[in-house]
Amino acid sequence: MKKGLDEQAHSATLAFDGIEGLEAAQLSEFDVLVLDVMLPGLDGLTIVRRLRQNRIGTPILLLTARDTPDDVISGLDAGADDYLTKPFSFKILVARLRALSRRKQLDPHTLLRIHDLVLDPATHEVKRSGVLVSLSRTEFVILELLMRNAGRVISRTRLIEAVWGNDRDISSNTLDVFIRQLRMKVEAPGSTKLVHTIRGIGYTLRED
Repeated sequence: MKKGLDEQAHSATLAFDGIEGLEAAQLSEFDVLVLDVMLPGLDGLTIVRRLRQNRIGTPILLLTARDTPDDVISGLDAGADDYLTKPFSFKILVARLRALSRRKQLDPHTLLRIHDLVLDPATHEVKRSGVLVSLSRTEFVILELLMRNAGRVISRTRLIEAVWGNDRDISSNTLDVFIRQLRMKVEAPGSTKLVHTIRGIGYTLRED
């Protein structure tokens, strides 16, 4: 992977176990971190949790052979921004890295609100009824796009392009997993439903 990334004009730094990887991620600045879930010394999910606890927001791509919904959800809940299941195409890996590295900071001047849901682009904080909601970077990007277009239907294609760029090899259920996770986090039992599925088209954010 390092050889291929170097040939693509990227500068890749290697860590051969989890402890070394965590130390490198804490001490150096990176555009993106690529973590295998199964690592000696310290596993990838533990590294993700510790980085997020230390408020290190570098985008993280997880590599894993585990592709069940529960495994994917565990990675996203830990704070990862994207995942790639093995085996994978190197071209897809590079496309995912490009998408993660080019995500821009949101306009820091305006709070986004709908009903009792508030998103602060400056701090990347999301609150529902005043309670802080913890989102991964990918979930935040999806929610931000939906909130900036509240009441409008955003196609699946547009959402995928906003999150992953022009990577057409995104698996069909990847977006669905992120949407499901987003709903679980911003729509507590008994609260007003905000994220709606428009069958065959995409999603919209509005009061039910």
